[in-house]
Amino acid sequence: MSAIDRTPLHAWLGRKLGLPASSEPGPESLAAYQLDKLRHTVSYVRQHSPFYRKHLAGLPVDVLGSLPDLARLPFTTEQDLREHHLGMLCVSQGQVARVVTLNTSGTTAAPKRLYFSDADLETTLDFFHHGMATMVQPGGRVLILLPGATPDSVGDLLARALARMQVTGVVHGPVGDPQAALEHAEGADCLVGIPVQVLAMAEQPGADKLRGAIKSVLLTTDYVPQALARRVEATWGCEVFEHYGMTETGLGAGVDCRAHQGYHLRAADLYYEVVEPASGAPLPPGEEGELVLTTLTRSAMPLVRYRTGDLGRLLPGPCPCGGFTPRLDRVPGRLSNRLNLGKGDLLPMWLLDEALFAVPGLLDYRAALRLQDGGYCLELTVQAAEDVHPTLAAEVEEALAEVSALTHGDIAPGPIEISHQAWSDDGTGKRSFLSTAG
Repeated sequence: MSAIDRTPLHAWLGRKLGLPASSEPGPESLAAYQLDKLRHTVSYVRQHSPFYRKHLAGLPVDVLGSLPDLARLPFTTEQDLREHHLGMLCVSQGQVARVVTLNTSGTTAAPKRLYFSDADLETTLDFFHHGMATMVQPGGRVLILLPGATPDSVGDLLARALARMQVTGVVHGPVGDPQAALEHAEGADCLVGIPVQVLAMAEQPGADKLRGAIKSVLLTTDYVPQALARRVEATWGCEVFEHYGMTETGLGAGVDCRAHQGYHLRAADLYYEVVEPASGAPLPPGEEGELVLTTLTRSAMPLVRYRTGDLGRLLPGPCPCGGFTPRLDRVPGRLSNRLNLGKGDLLPMWLLDEALFAVPGLLDYRAALRLQDGGYCLELTVQAAEDVHPTLAAEVEEALAEVSALTHGDIAPGPIEISHQAWSDDGTGKRSFLSTAG
């Protein structure tokens, strides 16, 4: 792959590290920068955050002699965000530009709250600006199928970031009506949206009329099944990119390049570790575990060793594109997003995603396990296109037969319900299909 295809985040990282234009960012310069930022962050939260002052009590002032020493610090958890968010603030509430409240569906647990200053939002704008340069050029037009009505929401930030590169960002919002969204896509060079919602657009009658007009699609907010991405590519002849991020990262964390070999991380703002989920022991690059996040430049509410609950692994070595930016492999999902098959066996939902989204006409699904005759029965509710052929249920069964985790043990096939109900946005920005198996 030629240097012209190198991710624009490579040069961006060099500038963030304060390197001259003639210098290349490398492992040594990045490690020195990150260690300096980590030391500053730990000192900063000890001084300004009541929570971290207590949380880190007993540790020496010079606890960080090297990057591996970060493992000596205790984790921050989701529960901490629920119970101690105000104590984690390092600025006055008058300096907070945006507060994000995250409720957990189906529970009565207190919500998580995260606080961002104007400076924090600026770092996200900067990342969006340079990360999107791979997908769209000045003069282009991007249809943003993400929440954007609220100031500083993800869609609003993305539109403002695109304006910095002379690209028009049109905020449509999450897809409630795929056919209407498809009509709004006319004239767009790029789409940015939620995987199942973009797939619904690509499966609408007449979607192929935009083939060649839509040059790129960025899928975000949820796991991106490769089978789903291939269907979108087949409809529009476009290149599909993936973004990884969560509210805790400041919405943006990493995006892939034209090599499509992992997400290039915003390593000047975020530091990632991978730990063994049960013991919390650090794992080396290449091994999968739980992703742990420490923010490096955040002022309002820094996070130190925050357990994200996401599975992932850091990729060793440089990207085939020639960019040095550290990369995160495709994040398959959350630790909790696995079906318990009993006897210590777990079925990752991404295995079902890859198998089922390869079935033509399938738009989304819901899976549930129930006990039956001493074993488990897998029930599926499948959302399908209106004109789907009558063999869909049989094709779904064939796809499930290819999932190795389902072909042994005490799992019996259950009913497969096919639904053609109208698309409904549930407000979460993720799984939009609200139905259950009968």
